[in-house]
Amino acid sequence: MRASAALCACVAAGGAVGAVLRWSAGEVVPDGSGFPWTTFAINVSGALLLALLQGLALVRRSPAWGAALGPGLLGGYTTLSAYSEQARALLDDGRVPLAAAYVLGTLLACLVAVALADTLTSRREPVDAP
Repeated sequence: MRASAALCACVAAGGAVGAVLRWSAGEVVPDGSGFPWTTFAINVSGALLLALLQGLALVRRSPAWGAALGPGLLGGYTTLSAYSEQARALLDDGRVPLAAAYVLGTLLACLVAVALADTLTSRREPVDAP
């Protein structure tokens, strides 16, 4: 299915905001040389928020909002590239246990966040506003 120009614009606008939020978080709380806590927190919170999106009536009703908030905002906010590079750098520094803890810990924490979101959104019946 071909995306419309309007949906592409929604993704682009959301992505710009998400990328600025991600960059700002790294500026306010840099990762440092140990465990990359900032990137970890960004990716886990992004996974949680992305999983919660379908619980929002606005997102279910509007493809534009879904595109802007999902692949746009949260796609720009989360970062697989920084996650991968930080794991590579830890391995390159010979910090294999820390790299493994980072890679596996991020994966596990994101899965827990998604399961939590599923639990939170399935406990109640969604109410669509008229």
